[in-house]
Amino acid sequence: MKFIDEAKIDVAGGRGGNGAVSFRREKFVPRGGPDGGDGGRGGSVYAVADENVNTLVEYRFVKRYQAKNGEKGHGSDRYGAGADDIELKMPVGTLIRDADTGETVADLTAHGQRVCLARGGRGGMGNIHFKSSVNRAPKQATPGEEGEARTLLLELKVLADVGLLGMPNAGKSTLIRAVSAARPKVADYPFTTLHPNLGVVRLDDNRSFVMADIPGLIEGAAEGAGLGHRFLRHLSRTGLLLHVVDLAPFDDNADPAADALAIVAELEKYSEELGGKPRWLVLNKLDMLSEAEAAERKARFLAATGWTFPEADDRFDFDMDTPRLFEISALSHQGTQELVHCISRYLDEVKRRAALDAAAATPPPAASDTDTSVLQAAA
Repeated sequence: MKFIDEAKIDVAGGRGGNGAVSFRREKFVPRGGPDGGDGGRGGSVYAVADENVNTLVEYRFVKRYQAKNGEKGHGSDRYGAGADDIELKMPVGTLIRDADTGETVADLTAHGQRVCLARGGRGGMGNIHFKSSVNRAPKQATPGEEGEARTLLLELKVLADVGLLGMPNAGKSTLIRAVSAARPKVADYPFTTLHPNLGVVRLDDNRSFVMADIPGLIEGAAEGAGLGHRFLRHLSRTGLLLHVVDLAPFDDNADPAADALAIVAELEKYSEELGGKPRWLVLNKLDMLSEAEAAERKARFLAATGWTFPEADDRFDFDMDTPRLFEISALSHQGTQELVHCISRYLDEVKRRAALDAAAATPPPAASDTDTSVLQAAA
């Protein structure tokens, strides 16, 4: 099934039930008074993030979701029943915006997150509420409120720890096939990948991370060239970017350095945040070159781009903020295990720092009166 990452739907909450006008009529009870109950509330429409849902394909076919109306009130102080709510299961990573105002309604980033999209109307009040000392037999009740209605744009951004970017046919799909169980299409022509692919890279039973293979980018992608900016937004959800470069292109006139610089420019043009994300360079297809030719092309590429990388003997002892350079062959798996272990170490360090920052931002618990008296006595 194709990766469906956009949809437009209409949602509407149910109308509240009307309040009832009724009077108690019972033998031997003259002037029984008002006993009209309230109307029930209308149903609401909720979005629920579900990690078991992968695409928005369901919302391409069913475009309107209307909750039921609340039941009207009845006599004998009977209130109308409220209508059931509707829950729309959506993939984690779905961004929901109002189509008319552009306002962000919800950003579903965690499994189980539940957000109200259209609230049902409140039920009307029955005449039991309007009884007073000067109005013993009220004949008025209020109608139920209308439910909210809106048109929403759903946009799915893949949630991944690592995102692959590069020119078409750079070997991104081959790399994700080499390190995960994902099996995207691989062929010897550009734009083989037409939709994002996710793969879980598992190092052992306790360590794994998610890698996203994003369709190839070309110059002008931020303005819609090639597959356009539709897939650039997916990279904004990733924590680390791997810039895959083909050092052995089929076209002799191709310039890997110029292509790489063009892609970096597209990232910066799309958003400042995306341009500033941590990005590692991965030189691919070294199996097609001799050792001397690979070294010569690498030196020429770095000189043309002006990019510098530290010479590290131990790949697992590195500064978090320092960009890294890896030389691999995704087809023959050369250097891929070193790459994934380095990524795992990096992600572990990111989580550790985030936990420390969260702990530092949490104020210490206030001392109780008992603790204060104990400290004073000790002093």
